[in-house]
Amino acid sequence: MPTKSKVYFTDFRTKMYGEPIPDKFKRLIRTAGIEDIDMEGKFVAIKIHFGELGNLSFLRPNYARALVDIIKEKGGKPFLTDCNTLYPGYRKNALEHLECAWLNGFTPYTVGCPILIGDGLKGTDDIDVPVKGGEYVQFAHIGRAVMDADIVISLNHFKGHEEMGFGGALKNLGMGCGSRAGKKDMHNCGKPQVDPDLCRGCGLCAPVCANNGLVMDTVRKKMTISDTCAGCGRCIGACNFDAISFRESLANDMLGVRIAEYAKAVVDGRPNFHISLIVDVSPNCDCHCENDAPILPDLGIFASFDPVALDQACADACNAATPLANSQLSDNMLKPDFEDHHDHFKNSRPSIDWKSCISHAEKIGIGSREYELIGVKVK
Repeated sequence: MPTKSKVYFTDFRTKMYGEPIPDKFKRLIRTAGIEDIDMEGKFVAIKIHFGELGNLSFLRPNYARALVDIIKEKGGKPFLTDCNTLYPGYRKNALEHLECAWLNGFTPYTVGCPILIGDGLKGTDDIDVPVKGGEYVQFAHIGRAVMDADIVISLNHFKGHEEMGFGGALKNLGMGCGSRAGKKDMHNCGKPQVDPDLCRGCGLCAPVCANNGLVMDTVRKKMTISDTCAGCGRCIGACNFDAISFRESLANDMLGVRIAEYAKAVVDGRPNFHISLIVDVSPNCDCHCENDAPILPDLGIFASFDPVALDQACADACNAATPLANSQLSDNMLKPDFEDHHDHFKNSRPSIDWKSCISHAEKIGIGSREYELIGVKVK
């Protein structure tokens, strides 16, 4: 039988005047083997979600600082990173994204290292990375700063998700490291559309189009999409007024497998390590400008060299937990027509099946869903 991947775990329990949680976090990831990675003089990308402005369920910067401290001790050159969003919000370009990160507590002073937006000012600074063994994505559009790093470490808030069931290490790597064109590639199909009410006719989008897909209506002074549009989505990043967007979305199952293939593009060929914290388990992504009450209790910190095993272990731990009252999950369970799927994430969002992403990730060789859970106890 193949060797099971090792996933290390500790809960959030501490003793009075004992080991603080950031120190326990460090001890866990050291036990999991992070110091086995040769970091001397290497650029280390720490992929994290800074949280949309108004959201309060994202990871505290203290965890990033603890990770940064270890990387520096090993001689590495760490930086925190995330890529711009495809949708309007406070993280759709690097200037607003950085300001959002600062307002949410992530600054070079609090985390101890620089913060770089992986796909540049407007989300167009990316690189096409071949997906080895990919079935749906030939080349993944990944933020250039992410791919320029020698080592990638994912530091992930494990929570529910409105399209994926949950957001774990694979989503943090796949969707999170995709540029705006990459996010379009995973999320959407077809071509973008221009909202004439929002278009200013400024023409700033035209220079980024390589296919003559943008044509100015000289009468109305509005940009239009032509038949030569390739649907790359770069014009979305170039528009400062959110006038260009996609209207068609891929099915959730297809979204999951494409995220898995993007995640493979990110980790292939270089050292990688993954940490997930099951804390403040909101039912939706931290991309929202709000967060609903947690659906599950705070369970602990998990770490592994295998992101597939890590996601599976976190999902299993969540499904073994007791749902919290006064949450989206408990509300659903109290409905007269409630059908128990014996899966908290599916019970929270019955139309979503999270297994497509993790199963495909295993199929294409990112990792294994079979794991050994190794506990690290409180001191």
